Amino acid sequence: MLLKNDLILRAAKGEKTERVPVWLMRQAGRILPEYRAIRERLSGFKELVTTPQLAAEVTIQPVDILDTDAAIIFSDILVVPEAMGLDYEMLEAKGPIFPKTIKTSADIELLTTKTAIENLAYVFEAIRVTKKELNGRVPLIGFAGAPWTLLAYMVEGSGSKTFSKARKFLYSEQALAHQLLQKITDVTILYLKEQVKSGADMLQLFDSWAGILPPDHYKEFSLKYISQICDAVPEVPLTVFAKGAFFARREMGKLNCRTIGLDWNMEIGESRKLIGDDKTLQGNLDPCVLYTSYEEIRKHTRQMIKEFGTQKYIANLGHGVYPDTDKDKVKCFIEAVKEYSA
Repeated sequence: MLLKNDLILRAAKGEKTERVPVWLMRQAGRILPEYRAIRERLSGFKELVTTPQLAAEVTIQPVDILDTDAAIIFSDILVVPEAMGLDYEMLEAKGPIFPKTIKTSADIELLTTKTAIENLAYVFEAIRVTKKELNGRVPLIGFAGAPWTLLAYMVEGSGSKTFSKARKFLYSEQALAHQLLQKITDVTILYLKEQVKSGADMLQLFDSWAGILPPDHYKEFSLKYISQICDAVPEVPLTVFAKGAFFARREMGKLNCRTIGLDWNMEIGESRKLIGDDKTLQGNLDPCVLYTSYEEIRKHTRQMIKEFGTQKYIANLGHGVYPDTDKDKVKCFIEAVKEYSA
């Protein structure tokens, strides 16, 4: 199907664009009253994720309401550990909890790679439904969590400020850590390839906990596996977003992917020098700018684009939009990006 708006794909491929494309991480979610209305009817977050028609509906909401240049499939990075046999619960206001965690070689042996993709059929169906209902309006982004970030949850058992159990695991159980990371990587490659087959036009890999590792551990326990994924999924443009990994920008520039996402702590000019001119950059407005006045939002957005330049660039926040953000302020940001080129 021919896309009516392919700006983001052309930007990712390094092709010339008439204006800067824009989307937001976590654009489908609590900032929209329409999303909250659907959530209130359901038993919880996981019911929404595993019901393809509803997942498609909330995926498309930001395109309808905010006029973004891409949709990103509504799902969660933790569906992969669950598909491998490690169930999680999503607790309101607390986040994800894994009742059972990975501690031993036997725990890793129990994780399945063979049936994991079959267990994720609801994600692929959600992508197919979304693609049909988008009808070529904008591209659809698929995604997965980077192996280190998934290991962090699987070993820690929940979110954490320090992930000290997961980081201890890298020091005390190095061989097991690599065994687990390879298993996650193998499933993630199959998962992303199946997303593309189902209709995803581009992909993003989220390394949410990249910044809590020391640089040597990040190279050994994260970048090594991200690199495998980049090499194995050449079918569509892939973005790597590693929050907090300012120390690894030069290495990220060598990855076999099209786009590198920057968080709001990564200085733009310095990042371009370290990553290189051949990559597209994405980001990186501080999400807290959206709490300020409309004029301040426009000012910060203009300054950001001025620093990035209008080519080989995808406008976004430096992390997911915060759930208590006013949707009109989000719209202001999106409109400011579009007005810049005009």
